[in-house]
Amino acid sequence: MTINYPLKFKPILKQKIWGGNKLVAVLHKISTDKNIGESWEISDVDNNISVVANGKLEGKTLKELVKKYKGDFVGNKNYLTFNDKFPLLIKFIDAAQDLSVQVHPNNELAKKRHNSFGKTEMWYIMEAEEKSNLVLGFSKEISPKQYKELLQEKAITSVLNFEKIKKGDAFFIETGTVHAIGAGVVLAEIQQTSDITYRIYDWDRVDAQGNSRELHTDLAIDAINFSTKLNTKRKYDNQLNKINTLVTCPYFKTNFIPVKGEITLDYSKTDSFVIFMCVEGSGTISINNNSENINYGETILVPATATSVFIKSSNCKLLAVTV
Repeated sequence: MTINYPLKFKPILKQKIWGGNKLVAVLHKISTDKNIGESWEISDVDNNISVVANGKLEGKTLKELVKKYKGDFVGNKNYLTFNDKFPLLIKFIDAAQDLSVQVHPNNELAKKRHNSFGKTEMWYIMEAEEKSNLVLGFSKEISPKQYKELLQEKAITSVLNFEKIKKGDAFFIETGTVHAIGAGVVLAEIQQTSDITYRIYDWDRVDAQGNSRELHTDLAIDAINFSTKLNTKRKYDNQLNKINTLVTCPYFKTNFIPVKGEITLDYSKTDSFVIFMCVEGSGTISINNNSENINYGETILVPATATSVFIKSSNCKLLAVTV
């Protein structure tokens, strides 16, 4: 028996000191809490396992699906590589304030220290206020010694690379890249299944009790890529009703698909699940004559056994993610 319909999962919402109200007000996530910074759309992180929200598998966990359907669900090669672990963590993020400046370890460091995957990720900018920016790497070459001195002097911002952004921009953040999401940004994030972040600077921010958040200076220094030759911004085509390549890396491939009318996508040679994230508009996604609506800020997973996907929309933009 295989899964013959597009799956939706219940979002796992996270309150953050920097979070806002757009995930609820604009992306229509359901919560009465304030400062919702993240919606974990598809997650296999321990204690944060996604649960199916629709159809006959409603109530089943992502973990249960991987264990039961194996390669039919995730793809044969993926199942051989990752076994019962789902390899990606899919999020929407609303930054009402600046996030901390941070870095993620690579696979080797993460395995050694935390028995985890590393955290390679990418961002697609869904909304950005006029003055919004990102921190991406350093503006000039510095040594680890200079880096520590600048941290102690609270002058690290003087060497950070601030990048102006707009809606539709896409960025690839390899492990080791110092980065931060700036205030006024809503984005889609695709990453390896990992929740390991080394916080290196938090804008001298304190919580309601007057406490600063923990910094991970010593852990971070071994993880940082100090090069200024980082290739983070992605140029991509924007052809209507076509698959436009956005990011290809060893951990995931993300395509950008703007849809107007009807298209059929051929996945007969793709040995992977496909995750669709709606980053503008709305549409309908169908497999095996079974359909699900996908609206702005929603996510759908199509199992690996689906050989084709039919999409219908008056106007929508999708990210399509495979491994």
